[in-house]
Amino acid sequence: MVTRDDERFKVKPGAPKDVAGGGSGQRAQRFVSQVLKQVSKSGAKASGTRGARPASTFGRGRVAAGRAGQTLAVTARRVVIKSRYVVLKKAGVNSVSTHLRYMERDGVTRDGQRGQAYGPETDAADLKAFEECGKGDRHQFRFIVSVEDAEALEDLRDYTREFMQRMATDLETRLDWVAVDHWDTDNPHTHIVLRGRAGEGRGKGQDLVIAPDYMAHSMRMRASELATEWLGPRTELEIRQGLLREVEHERLTSLDRALLRQATVDIVDLTQQPTDRQRQTLLRARLQRLEAMELVQRIDANHWRLSPRMEQTLTAMGERGDILRTMHKALKEQQRELVLEAEPATPVVGCITAKGLADELNDRGYLVVDGIDGRAHYVRLPAGADLAALPVGGIVEVTFAGVERAVDRNIAGIVREGLYRGADHRARLRHEGSRDPQTAVDVHVRRLEALRRSGVVERVADGVWRVPSDFLSHAQVHDAQRAAGVIVELRSHLSIEQQVHAQGATWLDHRLVGDAKELSPKGFGAQVHGALQDRMGFLVDQGLADRRGQRVVLARNLLSTLRDRELAETGKVIQHQTGLIHRPLLDGERANGVYRRSVQLASGRFAMLDDGMGFSLVPWRPVVEQRLGQQVSAIARGVSVTWGLGRQRGR
Repeated sequence: MVTRDDERFKVKPGAPKDVAGGGSGQRAQRFVSQVLKQVSKSGAKASGTRGARPASTFGRGRVAAGRAGQTLAVTARRVVIKSRYVVLKKAGVNSVSTHLRYMERDGVTRDGQRGQAYGPETDAADLKAFEECGKGDRHQFRFIVSVEDAEALEDLRDYTREFMQRMATDLETRLDWVAVDHWDTDNPHTHIVLRGRAGEGRGKGQDLVIAPDYMAHSMRMRASELATEWLGPRTELEIRQGLLREVEHERLTSLDRALLRQATVDIVDLTQQPTDRQRQTLLRARLQRLEAMELVQRIDANHWRLSPRMEQTLTAMGERGDILRTMHKALKEQQRELVLEAEPATPVVGCITAKGLADELNDRGYLVVDGIDGRAHYVRLPAGADLAALPVGGIVEVTFAGVERAVDRNIAGIVREGLYRGADHRARLRHEGSRDPQTAVDVHVRRLEALRRSGVVERVADGVWRVPSDFLSHAQVHDAQRAAGVIVELRSHLSIEQQVHAQGATWLDHRLVGDAKELSPKGFGAQVHGALQDRMGFLVDQGLADRRGQRVVLARNLLSTLRDRELAETGKVIQHQTGLIHRPLLDGERANGVYRRSVQLASGRFAMLDDGMGFSLVPWRPVVEQRLGQQVSAIARGVSVTWGLGRQRGR
């Protein structure tokens, strides 16, 4: 029987599907990518060693990669280098400026002052000029260089410049870079940002491509060579004392890595190197410590079985220890119950006592929040979160993506025949005795407006929204896609002490009017309770509250009154500065103009719209920030606003 090739059955496997379900929207990670990730974690072998892969023929530094470190002995000074290759188009428009700003943040110098960037030939580098020069680059390199005994170096700047000069020689080109030294941790280190463009020399103006072997090993060896030249080799006593300290550490150490390398099918045989008795003694002491931590099991005097989870457990313990030290430092000896991982179902409301980057290389930040529940919380932020917008002392509310929100439950409870009507909600709140029903409705309208932009709900008329029957599930999916696990909302940029006598509608006023979240009688909750009493006294003096015996009765529409007063005062100041006429925006009125800037007030953040003759102050939303300098329109209803960002009709 004759067959044709095109009639044969051919199997064409498709891409793997998300078997976990849940509709997360994230693509399943390819198997090859998972393997490469694990290989990267274990560390690549340097080319030139027996049994290793051949040297890479890709990128600059291939020759130096085979020569670097040939003179290094076991007594050489150790240097840790963390590197990151950043494709600028994928990183986002603010990635470079955010990272450079973080490098120069406050409190990183020896005396706790603001950091100062420097370059190859200057002690005061212009980071804005550096960022502008690199806008056309395809990529960028970021390094963190940590010398083991950096305190002994007289000046990290001289060391960094000499190190980068040796790199330039290896790569056969002039390097354009800036750096900042950080002394605010136990291990002083240097942040270096290197442009991805070759300078003077071979291939001038081309993309700077560094050989993988050089990035993985030779940079560290060059830095180690230089540190050994400047500080001298480590003595036998220094090496032994360092290893002795590692015996008791509750983190992954070099002794643990040696045990993992030496293990065969999770079994460590201490008789393999009988001549090196000193090292065997240290390994045996470390094994006994790990046995007490239930991470190894003794088989006999010379054989031990390692737990499969030993490396992961020790790494997690090290991270936990770092977090605890960070929180203790932030709280400044104040007694608090420490919460390292907040419960997803419970929002965290409190004061920011500290912030920073838990992963400095990948711009992953953290907050230490002193909560109104009397506990201190460590909050991991998603990559790229703008720490500058979260001031220390400010009040934040942290919720978790995918968790049902109270405002969504309220909206679902008000919906009748598939419609949410603001008038019905306002009437219900008045019937229930709400002190400021309009402000409460504004909060729900603001949430509906955010969901409208994602297509979850539809606005059919002024104050009327069409809400689907499965609204709550759609809202949770929206939050999960909007933030990677955590949503941080700034409630006030002012501390509670500053809010007591502030002229606008503060977070304290929102609590007085109707915020039902309970206050703990201890910790920050007790501080907020005292600030609320002082704020009520201030409102009485301003004629916005009345004392009736032990009770204080607040004025009707307190929040809108305070907000209008502050906007009027701010409008006068801007009017005097610009010569433009301030036009207060009435409820439901449309404002048109060019978005010039935003103003941070006690009542919140407001956008200034300039129509050429006058200006209006409109509640700011993140969506409008991309339209700076462009014509926009807005309709404000209380503190909620509907932005029109397309091309506007008219003159």
